[in-house]
Amino acid sequence: ITFLKKLMALRPMPVIVVSSVTPEGSQNALAALAAGAVEVVAKPDAAYKMGTAVDDLCEKVRMAATVRVSALKPQMQGGQIHEAEPAPLRCTTNKVVAIGSSTGGTEALRRVLPELPRNCPGVLIVQHMPANFTKSFAEHLNQECTVDVKEADSGDSVVPGRVLIAPGDRHMTLRRSGARYLVSLNDDPPVSRHRPSADVLFRSVAKAAGRNAVGVIMTGMGSDGAAGLLEMKEAGAPTIGQDEASCVVYGMPRKAAELGAVDDSVPLQGIAGAIVKKLREMEPVRS
Repeated sequence: ITFLKKLMALRPMPVIVVSSVTPEGSQNALAALAAGAVEVVAKPDAAYKMGTAVDDLCEKVRMAATVRVSALKPQMQGGQIHEAEPAPLRCTTNKVVAIGSSTGGTEALRRVLPELPRNCPGVLIVQHMPANFTKSFAEHLNQECTVDVKEADSGDSVVPGRVLIAPGDRHMTLRRSGARYLVSLNDDPPVSRHRPSADVLFRSVAKAAGRNAVGVIMTGMGSDGAAGLLEMKEAGAPTIGQDEASCVVYGMPRKAAELGAVDDSVPLQGIAGAIVKKLREMEPVRS
């Protein structure tokens, strides 16, 4: 990690971390991402075969050749971004925020989530990460945010002030139970080459929440989330895409924009504010 920090300070370049899935390995991988690494690939084990690991590593190396080096500089930690807690929203009942991200997303989320108000509607996140890494990631975010952040469990309630991150290698969907929103996890086949998939999450949010949701797609390679975000928009949900200049890889937001799924293209530093603005516009007008 010390070497990586010096490397990124003196000669920034794309770095991929190959790490074990042990708790110590997960912590080191997260520290490497915070220091400027672009991706994490898990070491092969009994559940993650050598062939699959090699294929994933080759894909990540090809992706790394396309990243914007200027966007790799380590970002300020969440607590340093804003001076005061954001103003609370008046009405958060029955609203949901859904976010999809991939390459560069871990640090992007560390910029966005600390700026959300404590009573922000429930937030659901798909961040492409290996299995067993998302729990440590959620724990780190929980220490930096005013909202509560946790790795999702099947049956978790989606409530104001809570952020649920899909576990690595499991799809996460939203469903309604009466007046409540709940999440479900499943091991269905990968969608858009990913599990968890942002497309799976967004499509479920479109069906369960419709116009009572806000969809956000951020930095990442490929097209996962683009089609699902379009379904959210067609269901009446406002949508936000990260702009090209602030993305590490302008893949997922580009595809979403090309499909017409993005209402507003926003730089990373403005995404939290854009989410809050969309939510305020959804609040009922007081007489």
